Amino acid sequence: MPSERRPRLTPPIADVRRAVRSVLASREDAPLALVALSGGPDSLALAAAAAFEAPRAEWRAGAVIVDHGLQPGSGEQADAAASVARDLGLEPVLVRRVDAGAAPGGAGPEGAARAARYAALDAAAGETGAELVLLGHTLDDQAETVLLGLARGSGAASLAGMAPRSGRYARPLLGIRRATTRQACLDAGLVPWDDPHNTDPAYARVRVRERVLPVLEAELGPGVAEALARTAEQLREDEQAFAEQIEEFIEEICEPAEAGIAVSVGALAANPAALRQRIIRHVVASEFGVALSRRQTLEVARLVTDWRGQGPIDLPGCRAARVGARIEFTAGASA
Repeated sequence: MPSERRPRLTPPIADVRRAVRSVLASREDAPLALVALSGGPDSLALAAAAAFEAPRAEWRAGAVIVDHGLQPGSGEQADAAASVARDLGLEPVLVRRVDAGAAPGGAGPEGAARAARYAALDAAAGETGAELVLLGHTLDDQAETVLLGLARGSGAASLAGMAPRSGRYARPLLGIRRATTRQACLDAGLVPWDDPHNTDPAYARVRVRERVLPVLEAELGPGVAEALARTAEQLREDEQAFAEQIEEFIEEICEPAEAGIAVSVGALAANPAALRQRIIRHVVASEFGVALSRRQTLEVARLVTDWRGQGPIDLPGCRAARVGARIEFTAGASA
């Protein structure tokens, strides 16, 4: 009799498993990874791959399902996703109900839901001691993020998109197309849930997904999404290199000031505009937890490059002023 052979994995399943395997490096202390599971094709394919790969790398894999309560039947859908997670062998499986009210700073419903979701994921990771939280963002999500950042003119940091790893959060599927995750679910006999919000044109991301990217693909040829994702990867490398250089440089040019921090005018003036403005943004973000807009950053830079005796500049959460040969950043300015 012919020997029994294992069925050959279809490419989509193999691709998703390989992506998860690259994150779950072999360990002997059985750490826990939680999959952020919505029940959609991306997170469902991720959950199935984690359930398969985690034991082989001596990890434990669980899931956390966040119910935002934004549509009728969301509670039932969250419970259904939890049931699928248990059937896959994930443990623990947590369901968290959140109130996605108004986000701080007027971020709108998308921002509010995102803030509530990450707060719930952080809490679940803290409660279970999870070392990783796996997110199901795909290459398509990355491309959409880059286009949205480009449209908003929000700079290289935004165009760099989502990081594969940020703290406890990991995104194994950033190199995987959304169509691949859906096919992986179908090949595995899993039925994904399609969130109606993902086709609602009221959301900018949906308009990019349903209208903008298809037009770009039609007019410029296939491969636009992959090109945008490559752009994000290259910009992240640049951002990381700049950040490391700035961290080292700032120690040399900064000194304490009353209720704040001071930066040498001479050192700022001696650097190219790109570095000077990054240093300004980095100092304010590190000291006061505020992200300056480009316009605000350029106003501060004028205290170095176009000094004509102008007075202090009020910024969100702080104030910048030219004091002799220093730019002093102090707390307590306008919101």
